[in-house]
Amino acid sequence: MSPRHRRVHRVTYAPPADDTLTKMGDAEAFRAELVRTLGRAPYDHGSTPVRDDPDRREATVRSAIVLYYVSASVHTLTVVRLILSP
Repeated sequence: MSPRHRRVHRVTYAPPADDTLTKMGDAEAFRAELVRTLGRAPYDHGSTPVRDDPDRREATVRSAIVLYYVSASVHTLTVVRLILSP
């Protein structure tokens, strides 16, 4: 396991993702699940790189598509967009 997988990343939300998060009925459960999964291992949990950039990723958490950037040097994961399932 590489060092980038060992520390829990701080999770932040860009305004568009934060706006979507406020519309979720289970926002706190979603936040907790995201920290538990992607926050601990942002390159795992079924995530895939976007446009051949290993730090620009997408994954599914609690039926929502999560688009995010990983800043491994500062251990931060920034959710830039959430797409909720219908």
